[in-house]
Amino acid sequence: MDFIEELTWRGMIHQMMPGTDEQLKKEMTTAYLGIDPTADSLHIGHLVGVMMLKHFQRSGHKPIALVGGATGMIGDPSWKSQERKLLDEETLRHNQEAIKKQLSKFLDFDSDAPNAAEMVNNYDWMKDYSFLTFIRDIGKHITVNYMMAKDSVKKRLGGENQQGMSFTEFSYQLIQGYDFLHLYENKNCRLQLGGSDQWGNITTGTELIRRTAGGEAFALTCPLITKADGGKFGKTESGSVWLDPKRTSPYQFYQFWLNVSDADAEKYIKIFTELTKTEIEDLVAEQAENPGLRPLQKRLAKEITTMVHSAEDYEAAVEASQILFSNKAGEILRKIDEATLLAVMEGVPRCEVSRADIEAGIKLADLLTDKAPVFQSKGEMRKMVQGGGLSINKEKVTDPYLPATADMLLNDKYILVQRGKKNYHLLLVK
Repeated sequence: MDFIEELTWRGMIHQMMPGTDEQLKKEMTTAYLGIDPTADSLHIGHLVGVMMLKHFQRSGHKPIALVGGATGMIGDPSWKSQERKLLDEETLRHNQEAIKKQLSKFLDFDSDAPNAAEMVNNYDWMKDYSFLTFIRDIGKHITVNYMMAKDSVKKRLGGENQQGMSFTEFSYQLIQGYDFLHLYENKNCRLQLGGSDQWGNITTGTELIRRTAGGEAFALTCPLITKADGGKFGKTESGSVWLDPKRTSPYQFYQFWLNVSDADAEKYIKIFTELTKTEIEDLVAEQAENPGLRPLQKRLAKEITTMVHSAEDYEAAVEASQILFSNKAGEILRKIDEATLLAVMEGVPRCEVSRADIEAGIKLADLLTDKAPVFQSKGEMRKMVQGGGLSINKEKVTDPYLPATADMLLNDKYILVQRGKKNYHLLLVK
Protein backbone atom coordinates (compact mmCIF):
# COMPACT_ATOMS: atom_id res chain seq x y z
CA MET A 1 0.00 0.00 0.00
CA ASP A 2 1.30 3.47 -0.90
CA PHE A 3 0.94 5.67 2.20
CA ILE A 4 0.70 9.06 0.43
CA GLU A 5 -1.68 7.72 -2.21
CA GLU A 6 -3.87 6.16 0.50
CA LEU A 7 -4.02 9.34 2.59
CA THR A 8 -4.64 11.52 -0.47
CA TRP A 9 -7.85 9.79 -1.60
CA ARG A 10 -9.02 9.64 2.02
CA GLY A 11 -8.69 13.44 2.31
CA MET A 12 -6.14 13.12 5.11
CA ILE A 13 -3.29 15.33 3.87
CA HIS A 14 -3.19 19.06 4.64
CA GLN A 15 0.50 19.92 4.17
CA MET A 16 3.51 17.85 3.21
CA MET A 17 7.16 18.77 3.02
CA PRO A 18 8.79 18.24 -0.40
CA GLY A 19 10.68 14.94 -0.58
CA THR A 20 8.36 13.09 1.85
CA ASP A 21 6.86 10.81 -0.81
CA GLU A 22 10.31 10.03 -2.25
CA GLN A 23 11.65 9.13 1.21
CA LEU A 24 8.75 6.70 1.83
CA LYS A 25 9.19 5.07 -1.56
CA LYS A 26 12.95 4.66 -0.98
CA GLU A 27 12.91 2.57 2.25
CA MET A 28 11.02 1.55 5.35
CA THR A 29 10.76 4.82 7.25
CA THR A 30 10.11 5.60 10.91
CA ALA A 31 7.60 8.34 11.72
CA TYR A 32 6.24 9.65 14.99
CA LEU A 33 3.09 11.39 16.12
CA GLY A 34 2.79 13.23 19.42
CA ILE A 35 -0.16 12.56 21.73
CA ASP A 36 -1.14 14.86 24.54
CA PRO A 37 -1.35 12.83 27.79
CA THR A 38 -3.56 15.24 29.75
CA ALA A 39 -6.27 12.55 30.19
CA ASP A 40 -6.20 8.79 30.70
CA SER A 41 -8.20 8.26 27.53
CA LEU A 42 -8.04 9.39 23.93
CA HIS A 43 -11.12 11.05 22.46
CA ILE A 44 -12.27 10.93 18.86
CA GLY A 45 -10.36 14.13 18.08
CA HIS A 46 -7.18 12.02 18.44
CA LEU A 47 -8.41 9.40 15.99
CA VAL A 48 -7.31 11.15 12.80
CA GLY A 49 -3.67 11.03 13.95
CA VAL A 50 -4.08 7.47 15.20
CA MET A 51 -5.51 6.39 11.83
CA MET A 52 -2.52 8.05 10.11
CA LEU A 53 -0.23 5.86 12.22
CA LYS A 54 -2.36 2.81 11.42
CA HIS A 55 -2.17 3.42 7.65
CA PHE A 56 1.55 4.13 8.04
CA GLN A 57 2.13 0.72 9.62
CA ARG A 58 -0.15 -0.99 7.07
CA SER A 59 2.08 0.56 4.36
CA GLY A 60 5.09 -1.28 5.80
CA HIS A 61 6.59 1.65 7.72
CA LYS A 62 7.37 1.92 11.44
CA PRO A 63 5.14 4.15 13.64
CA ILE A 64 6.14 5.69 16.96
CA ALA A 65 3.51 7.11 19.29
CA LEU A 66 5.13 9.77 21.45
CA VAL A 67 3.33 10.54 24.68
CA GLY A 68 4.26 14.10 25.55
CA GLY A 69 5.06 13.70 29.24
CA ALA A 70 7.53 16.62 29.27
CA THR A 71 5.52 18.79 26.91
CA GLY A 72 2.36 17.83 28.83
CA MET A 73 3.98 19.43 31.87
CA ILE A 74 4.15 22.68 29.90
CA GLY A 75 1.03 22.72 27.75
CA ASP A 76 1.07 23.27 23.99
CA PRO A 77 0.12 26.90 23.22
CA SER A 78 -0.65 26.22 19.54
CA TRP A 79 -3.89 27.99 18.67
CA LYS A 80 -4.97 28.03 22.34
CA SER A 81 -6.03 31.21 24.08
CA GLN A 82 -5.36 29.96 27.62
CA GLU A 83 -2.43 28.26 29.31
CA ARG A 84 -3.00 24.56 30.06
CA LYS A 85 -3.20 22.85 33.42
CA LEU A 86 0.12 21.18 34.24
CA LEU A 87 0.38 17.52 35.33
CA ASP A 88 2.54 15.63 37.80
CA GLU A 89 4.65 12.60 36.84
CA GLU A 90 2.44 9.97 38.50
CA THR A 91 -0.63 11.18 36.57
CA LEU A 92 1.35 11.28 33.33
CA ARG A 93 2.58 7.66 33.77
CA HIS A 94 -0.96 6.46 34.51
CA ASN A 95 -2.29 8.28 31.43
CA GLN A 96 0.50 6.85 29.27
CA GLU A 97 -0.40 3.25 30.16
CA ALA A 98 -4.11 3.84 29.54
CA ILE A 99 -3.38 5.46 26.16
CA LYS A 100 -1.10 2.60 25.08
CA LYS A 101 -3.85 0.11 25.83
CA GLN A 102 -6.22 2.03 23.57
CA LEU A 103 -3.61 2.42 20.80
CA SER A 104 -3.01 -1.35 20.85
CA LYS A 105 -6.40 -1.76 19.14
CA PHE A 106 -5.04 0.17 16.15
CA LEU A 107 -1.32 -0.58 16.11
CA ASP A 108 0.81 -3.71 16.40
CA PHE A 109 3.18 -3.11 19.33
CA ASP A 110 3.89 -6.74 20.17
CA SER A 111 5.09 -8.58 17.07
CA ASP A 112 8.73 -9.04 16.11
CA ALA A 113 8.12 -7.39 12.71
CA PRO A 114 10.71 -4.74 11.82
CA ASN A 115 7.92 -2.17 11.63
CA ALA A 116 6.33 -3.01 15.01
CA ALA A 117 4.99 0.14 16.67
CA GLU A 118 6.73 1.71 19.65
CA MET A 119 5.57 4.07 22.36
CA VAL A 120 7.97 6.60 23.86
CA ASN A 121 7.60 9.38 26.41
CA ASN A 122 9.62 12.57 25.97
CA TYR A 123 9.78 12.97 29.75
CA ASP A 124 12.33 10.12 29.74
CA TRP A 125 14.92 12.15 27.84
CA MET A 126 13.95 15.61 29.10
CA LYS A 127 13.78 14.98 32.86
CA ASP A 128 17.58 15.00 33.40
CA TYR A 129 18.39 17.57 30.73
CA SER A 130 19.56 20.69 32.58
CA PHE A 131 18.26 24.06 31.47
CA LEU A 132 21.77 25.43 30.90
CA THR A 133 22.80 22.45 28.78
CA PHE A 134 19.58 22.64 26.78
CA ILE A 135 19.89 26.34 25.90
CA ARG A 136 23.59 25.86 25.09
CA ASP A 137 23.16 22.77 22.89
CA ILE A 138 19.75 23.39 21.37
CA GLY A 139 18.60 26.98 21.98
CA LYS A 140 21.48 28.55 20.07
CA HIS A 141 20.43 26.89 16.82
CA ILE A 142 16.94 28.43 16.56
CA THR A 143 16.54 32.22 16.55
CA VAL A 144 13.82 34.07 18.40
CA ASN A 145 12.87 35.66 15.06
CA TYR A 146 12.27 32.19 13.62
CA MET A 147 10.11 31.20 16.61
CA MET A 148 8.16 34.48 16.60
CA ALA A 149 7.32 34.06 12.91
CA LYS A 150 5.19 30.95 13.58
CA ASP A 151 1.50 31.66 12.95
CA SER A 152 0.42 30.00 16.21
CA VAL A 153 2.72 32.30 18.21
CA LYS A 154 1.70 35.43 16.30
CA LYS A 155 -1.97 34.61 16.84
CA ARG A 156 -1.46 34.16 20.57
CA LEU A 157 0.56 37.36 20.97
CA GLY A 158 -1.74 39.49 18.84
CA GLY A 159 -5.05 37.97 19.92
CA GLU A 160 -7.86 39.44 21.97
CA ASN A 161 -6.49 37.78 25.07
CA GLN A 162 -3.92 40.32 26.21
CA GLN A 163 -2.32 38.06 28.81
CA GLY A 164 0.45 37.35 26.32
CA MET A 165 2.43 34.15 26.35
CA SER A 166 4.65 32.79 29.09
CA PHE A 167 8.26 31.84 28.40
CA THR A 168 7.30 28.27 29.36
CA GLU A 169 4.80 28.10 26.52
CA PHE A 170 7.08 29.96 24.10
CA SER A 171 9.75 27.29 24.68
CA TYR A 172 7.28 24.53 23.73
CA GLN A 173 8.17 24.48 20.04
CA LEU A 174 11.87 24.21 20.91
CA ILE A 175 11.21 21.18 23.14
CA GLN A 176 9.00 19.55 20.49
CA GLY A 177 11.72 20.31 17.94
CA TYR A 178 14.23 18.57 20.21
CA ASP A 179 11.93 15.52 20.43
CA PHE A 180 12.23 15.15 16.66
CA LEU A 181 16.02 15.56 16.83
CA HIS A 182 16.27 12.98 19.65
CA LEU A 183 14.18 10.44 17.71
CA TYR A 184 16.11 11.19 14.52
CA GLU A 185 19.40 10.44 16.31
CA ASN A 186 18.22 7.50 18.44
CA LYS A 187 15.47 5.84 16.38
CA ASN A 188 16.37 6.95 12.85
CA CYS A 189 13.02 8.77 12.74
CA ARG A 190 12.76 10.79 9.53
CA LEU A 191 9.12 11.95 9.53
CA GLN A 192 6.76 13.64 11.97
CA LEU A 193 2.99 13.39 11.54
CA GLY A 194 0.43 15.65 13.18
CA GLY A 195 -2.61 17.88 12.83
CA SER A 196 -2.39 21.03 10.71
CA ASP A 197 -2.14 23.14 13.89
CA GLN A 198 1.22 21.43 14.57
CA TRP A 199 2.93 22.47 11.33
CA GLY A 200 4.92 25.25 13.01
CA ASN A 201 6.20 22.98 15.81
CA ILE A 202 7.02 20.15 13.38
CA THR A 203 8.99 22.34 11.00
CA THR A 204 11.00 23.71 13.94
CA GLY A 205 12.06 20.07 14.43
CA THR A 206 13.07 19.59 10.80
CA GLU A 207 15.04 22.86 10.95
CA LEU A 208 16.79 21.80 14.17
CA ILE A 209 17.79 18.47 12.58
CA ARG A 210 19.17 20.32 9.54
CA ARG A 211 21.13 22.83 11.63
CA THR A 212 22.53 20.49 14.30
CA ALA A 213 22.96 17.16 12.51
CA GLY A 214 23.04 18.30 8.90
CA GLY A 215 20.26 15.76 8.31
CA GLU A 216 17.09 15.77 6.28
CA ALA A 217 13.73 15.15 7.95
CA PHE A 218 10.16 15.53 6.78
CA ALA A 219 6.73 16.73 7.91
CA LEU A 220 3.18 15.74 7.01
CA THR A 221 -0.01 17.08 8.57
CA CYS A 222 -3.67 16.14 8.29
CA PRO A 223 -6.51 18.67 8.20
CA LEU A 224 -8.36 19.46 11.40
CA ILE A 225 -11.70 17.69 11.18
CA THR A 226 -14.81 19.87 11.10
CA LYS A 227 -18.51 19.20 10.73
CA ALA A 228 -20.34 20.21 7.56
CA ASP A 229 -22.43 22.73 9.55
CA GLY A 230 -19.30 24.38 10.97
CA GLY A 231 -19.79 22.88 14.46
CA LYS A 232 -16.93 21.37 16.42
CA PHE A 233 -16.21 17.73 15.62
CA GLY A 234 -16.35 15.26 18.49
CA LYS A 235 -18.28 17.47 20.90
CA THR A 236 -21.79 16.69 22.11
CA GLU A 237 -24.00 18.39 24.67
CA SER A 238 -22.49 16.13 27.31
CA GLY A 239 -18.90 16.90 26.21
CA SER A 240 -16.21 15.03 24.28
CA VAL A 241 -16.73 11.56 22.79
CA TRP A 242 -14.11 9.39 24.50
CA LEU A 243 -12.68 5.98 23.61
CA ASP A 244 -12.85 4.83 27.24
CA PRO A 245 -16.20 3.02 27.75
CA LYS A 246 -16.40 4.42 31.30
CA ARG A 247 -16.42 7.97 29.93
CA THR A 248 -18.51 7.35 26.80
CA SER A 249 -20.47 4.09 26.72
CA PRO A 250 -20.20 1.97 23.55
CA TYR A 251 -23.90 2.71 22.96
CA GLN A 252 -23.32 6.51 23.09
CA PHE A 253 -20.20 6.08 20.95
CA TYR A 254 -22.17 4.10 18.35
CA GLN A 255 -25.01 6.63 18.41
CA PHE A 256 -22.60 9.52 17.79
CA TRP A 257 -21.46 8.04 14.47
CA LEU A 258 -24.93 6.79 13.54
CA ASN A 259 -26.33 10.32 13.83
CA VAL A 260 -23.78 12.28 11.78
CA SER A 261 -25.09 14.09 8.69
CA ASP A 262 -24.89 12.52 5.22
CA ALA A 263 -22.12 14.94 4.17
CA ASP A 264 -20.10 14.19 7.30
CA ALA A 265 -20.66 10.43 6.98
CA GLU A 266 -19.19 10.48 3.47
CA LYS A 267 -16.11 12.31 4.74
CA TYR A 268 -15.69 10.42 8.03
CA ILE A 269 -15.99 6.93 6.53
CA LYS A 270 -12.82 7.62 4.49
CA ILE A 271 -10.91 8.93 7.51
CA PHE A 272 -12.02 6.65 10.33
CA THR A 273 -12.27 3.22 8.67
CA GLU A 274 -10.06 0.89 6.64
CA LEU A 275 -12.74 0.31 4.00
CA THR A 276 -11.40 0.39 0.46
CA LYS A 277 -12.13 3.11 -2.08
CA THR A 278 -14.45 0.75 -4.00
CA GLU A 279 -16.39 -0.26 -0.86
CA ILE A 280 -16.89 3.39 0.06
CA GLU A 281 -17.93 4.37 -3.48
CA ASP A 282 -20.54 1.58 -3.41
CA LEU A 283 -21.89 2.83 -0.07
CA VAL A 284 -22.04 6.43 -1.35
CA ALA A 285 -24.01 5.26 -4.40
CA GLU A 286 -26.34 3.24 -2.15
CA GLN A 287 -26.88 6.30 0.06
CA ALA A 288 -27.69 8.50 -2.95
CA GLU A 289 -30.25 5.95 -4.12
CA ASN A 290 -31.96 5.56 -0.76
CA PRO A 291 -30.77 8.13 1.82
CA GLY A 292 -33.50 7.08 4.26
CA LEU A 293 -31.75 3.75 4.86
CA ARG A 294 -28.53 5.61 5.83
CA PRO A 295 -26.09 2.86 4.77
CA LEU A 296 -23.09 5.20 5.16
CA GLN A 297 -23.85 6.06 8.79
CA LYS A 298 -24.67 2.45 9.68
CA ARG A 299 -21.45 1.10 8.19
CA LEU A 300 -19.35 3.93 9.67
CA ALA A 301 -20.82 3.30 13.14
CA LYS A 302 -20.26 -0.45 12.78
CA GLU A 303 -16.63 -0.20 11.64
CA ILE A 304 -15.48 2.33 14.19
CA THR A 305 -17.42 0.92 17.18
CA THR A 306 -15.99 -2.54 16.44
CA MET A 307 -12.46 -1.16 16.06
CA VAL A 308 -12.51 0.97 19.24
CA HIS A 309 -14.59 -1.39 21.41
CA SER A 310 -15.47 -4.86 20.06
CA ALA A 311 -17.88 -6.71 17.78
CA GLU A 312 -19.86 -7.71 20.91
CA ASP A 313 -20.15 -4.08 22.03
CA TYR A 314 -21.30 -3.10 18.54
CA GLU A 315 -24.00 -5.82 18.56
CA ALA A 316 -25.13 -4.74 22.04
CA ALA A 317 -25.32 -1.09 20.91
CA VAL A 318 -27.45 -2.05 17.89
CA GLU A 319 -29.74 -4.10 20.14
CA ALA A 320 -30.00 -1.28 22.66
CA SER A 321 -30.95 1.19 19.95
CA GLN A 322 -33.90 -1.10 19.07
CA ILE A 323 -35.32 -1.04 22.60
CA LEU A 324 -37.99 1.57 22.02
CA PHE A 325 -39.57 -0.28 19.08
CA SER A 326 -38.37 -3.91 19.08
CA ASN A 327 -40.68 -6.83 19.84
CA LYS A 328 -37.76 -8.34 21.78
CA ALA A 329 -37.32 -5.18 23.83
CA GLY A 330 -38.15 -6.79 27.18
CA GLU A 331 -35.45 -9.39 26.66
CA ILE A 332 -32.89 -6.75 25.61
CA LEU A 333 -33.71 -4.56 28.62
CA ARG A 334 -32.84 -7.44 30.94
CA LYS A 335 -29.42 -7.84 29.29
CA ILE A 336 -28.04 -4.32 28.96
CA ASP A 337 -25.88 -2.68 31.59
CA GLU A 338 -26.82 0.38 33.60
CA ALA A 339 -24.73 2.87 31.58
CA THR A 340 -26.37 1.76 28.33
CA LEU A 341 -29.85 1.78 29.85
CA LEU A 342 -29.38 5.35 31.09
CA ALA A 343 -27.91 6.42 27.74
CA VAL A 344 -30.88 4.94 25.84
CA MET A 345 -33.27 6.64 28.27
CA GLU A 346 -31.54 10.01 28.13
CA GLY A 347 -34.21 12.73 28.32
CA VAL A 348 -36.87 10.35 29.71
CA PRO A 349 -38.46 11.76 32.92
CA ARG A 350 -37.15 10.03 36.05
CA CYS A 351 -38.45 9.84 39.58
CA GLU A 352 -37.46 8.00 42.74
CA VAL A 353 -39.63 5.43 44.47
CA SER A 354 -39.04 3.53 47.70
CA ARG A 355 -37.45 0.06 47.64
CA ALA A 356 -39.49 -0.72 50.75
CA ASP A 357 -42.71 -0.17 48.78
CA ILE A 358 -41.55 -2.58 46.06
CA GLU A 359 -40.52 -5.18 48.64
CA ALA A 360 -43.95 -4.79 50.30
CA GLY A 361 -45.64 -5.58 46.96
CA ILE A 362 -47.29 -2.20 46.37
CA LYS A 363 -50.01 -2.32 43.70
CA LEU A 364 -49.07 -0.79 40.34
CA ALA A 365 -52.13 1.49 40.57
CA ASP A 366 -50.76 3.00 43.80
CA LEU A 367 -47.13 3.04 42.62
CA LEU A 368 -47.84 4.92 39.40
CA THR A 369 -50.23 7.48 40.89
CA ASP A 370 -49.42 8.09 44.58
CA LYS A 371 -45.69 7.32 44.56
CA ALA A 372 -44.66 8.30 41.02
CA PRO A 373 -46.52 10.91 38.92
CA VAL A 374 -47.00 8.71 35.85
CA PHE A 375 -50.82 9.06 35.98
CA GLN A 376 -52.93 11.78 37.56
CA SER A 377 -55.51 9.29 38.82
CA LYS A 378 -56.19 5.59 39.17
CA GLY A 379 -59.16 6.00 36.81
CA GLU A 380 -56.87 7.34 34.09
CA MET A 381 -54.52 4.44 34.65
CA ARG A 382 -57.32 1.84 34.48
CA LYS A 383 -58.48 3.23 31.12
CA MET A 384 -54.92 3.05 29.77
CA VAL A 385 -54.61 -0.58 30.91
CA GLN A 386 -58.00 -1.50 29.36
CA GLY A 387 -56.84 0.01 26.05
CA GLY A 388 -53.61 -2.03 26.17
CA GLY A 389 -51.51 1.12 26.49
CA LEU A 390 -49.46 0.45 29.65
CA SER A 391 -46.24 -1.55 29.70
CA ILE A 392 -43.69 -2.26 32.41
CA ASN A 393 -40.24 -2.97 30.98
CA LYS A 394 -41.89 -3.25 27.52
CA GLU A 395 -44.30 -5.98 28.69
CA LYS A 396 -48.03 -5.22 28.56
CA VAL A 397 -49.84 -4.75 31.89
CA THR A 398 -53.31 -6.33 31.95
CA ASP A 399 -54.16 -5.77 35.63
CA PRO A 400 -53.73 -2.30 37.22
CA TYR A 401 -53.75 -3.90 40.68
CA LEU A 402 -50.88 -6.26 39.95
CA PRO A 403 -48.29 -6.01 42.75
CA ALA A 404 -44.86 -4.54 41.93
CA THR A 405 -42.08 -7.03 42.68
CA ALA A 406 -38.29 -7.16 42.80
CA ASP A 407 -38.45 -9.22 39.56
CA MET A 408 -39.43 -6.04 37.75
CA LEU A 409 -36.15 -4.28 38.57
CA LEU A 410 -33.65 -3.70 35.78
CA ASN A 411 -30.06 -3.67 37.03
CA ASP A 412 -31.63 -4.10 40.48
CA LYS A 413 -32.76 -0.46 40.59
CA TYR A 414 -34.88 0.68 37.61
CA ILE A 415 -38.40 0.13 36.29
CA LEU A 416 -39.27 1.39 32.81
CA VAL A 417 -42.89 2.48 32.48
CA GLN A 418 -44.45 3.15 29.07
CA ARG A 419 -47.84 4.77 28.65
CA GLY A 420 -49.14 4.94 25.12
CA LYS A 421 -46.75 4.74 22.20
CA LYS A 422 -44.19 7.37 23.10
CA ASN A 423 -44.46 8.37 26.77
CA TYR A 424 -41.81 6.81 29.01
CA HIS A 425 -40.94 7.19 32.68
CA LEU A 426 -37.93 5.66 34.39
CA LEU A 427 -38.45 4.82 38.06
CA LEU A 428 -35.32 4.74 40.22
CA VAL A 429 -35.84 2.39 43.16
CA LYS A 430 -33.91 3.53 46.25
